[in-house]
Parts: sequence; C-alpha cells; structure tokens
Amino acid sequence: MTKMTIAEIKGKLSTMKDLEDPFVAECRNDSRKGIQMALKSLERTIAKEQLQREHFESICAYEHDLRRKGYRFIAGVDEAGRGPLAGPVVAAAVILPEDFYLPGLNDSKQLSASRREEYFHYIHEHAIAVSTGIIHSVEIDEINIYEAAKKAMLEAISHLEVSPDYCLIDAMEVPLPIEQLSLIKGDAKSASIAAASVIAKETRDRMMMEYAERHPEYGFEKHMGYGTKSHLEAIDRFGPTDWHRMTFAPLKHLNKEDM
Repeated sequence: MTKMTIAEIKGKLSTMKDLEDPFVAECRNDSRKGIQMALKSLERTIAKEQLQREHFESICAYEHDLRRKGYRFIAGVDEAGRGPLAGPVVAAAVILPEDFYLPGLNDSKQLSASRREEYFHYIHEHAIAVSTGIIHSVEIDEINIYEAAKKAMLEAISHLEVSPDYCLIDAMEVPLPIEQLSLIKGDAKSASIAAASVIAKETRDRMMMEYAERHPEYGFEKHMGYGTKSHLEAIDRFGPTDWHRMTFAPLKHLNKEDM
C-alpha cells in the first residue's frame, strides 16, 4: 500500500463495488487524508447505488408477482400530453426483460431532460419491445382527450412487435383481449410503466421541438404546448396553429373570425 501513490489508490478505489473488499480494508489503515476522503466518497457512492437498487426492486414488485404467476411478456403502458393546449397525446407500451435494470428510473416528469433522453435510448436498446401510439390535435377535438389517450394506448399496445400477455396501465382501463391492471400513479409503482412514461414523454417532446422549428413564435420548445403565460400571449397575438386543440379552453372561446 505504501508504494502506491494517492492518485493510484483513488483510481483503484473508484472501481470498487464492495466495502468489504480487502483493498478497502487496507485503505482504512492508511492515515493519508486524501485516501480517507476517497474512502468517504466510495462509501457515499455505494450507499447511493444501494438505495437506487432497492428503489428499483420496489417498482418491479408487480412484474415479479406476474412472472411468478406465469406471465412472460408484461407491457407497461403510459401516455404523455393530456393537458396541453397544443400537440398530440402520445402513448407508449414497453415490455422489459426479467433482468432489466436501470437505476434512477422513475416517472418521466421527475427526470431532467438530459437524463430522460439517456434513459430513452437505454430502454430502446434493452427492452424486448417498445411501441408508441400518437393521436393528433384534430382527432383529439373530434373524440375528446380521454378517448384519444385511450386510443393512443391501444395503438401502442397493438404495434408491439411481441404480443403482451398482460398489461400494466397507468390510471386507465382499455378494451383488451388480455388481462390488465390499472395503477394510479403507476409510473411510480411499476418499472414497466415508468419506462413507458419515459418513451411517451421523450417522443412527444421531440415532436414539439419539431413544431417549434415551424412556429418559432410560440415557444413550443419551452412549454411543450402547455398553457403558460407566454403561450397564451402567443395565441392572442398570432392565433392558433394546426397543432392547437380547439376544444380546450381558452381556445374554444375564440370566434371563427379570430382564427
């Protein structure tokens, strides 16, 4: 140990995953301040990783129980975009493998944009199947947002390359030929639903970024179609676009002449 520099020891500690490792025990006997600080950092890192693993295991409880009952392809289903004044409602369906692990996975609204993008790619790379369903503003106005969200979910499920034998759905029941379970705040209770929430929100956000390029005056890239002050001011100034939902207040109160 004495032959190793502080930098060398820090480098080796950074690769450690077990506080019971003999090398860690040796470091505890090293009085150098830099080594003791590196040990504290390692302890914090391992404690954080343990908490993340415990949280991930807790949101896999429904999936574990269903697999014990014999279900193999469990689809998590969620949607994004029920509340905005503009843009589509997007649903996603995701089937995860039994050994899937993504520390930090949570309701997409709790994730930063950069973390959500990172998870979006990871889920696509490691899931058994991923699919989306998209209902645009014109159809939302025709059938109402509740029915549109339901239709988007059904499309996402039907487009999966692997047919699910069970669906875990966030706060919604849809007509399916297979068993399903509706979970209130399911994106915080089920890993599959949380993964679907990431796919749905990231997909929708990317669409809104494209709309922002076509209509820069609305600032879609900032509010993603929600009724913020700046968005409402843009509607008052420029009128609605083809992406706006004309059955949503305050848009439904606009006169035809104002459009």
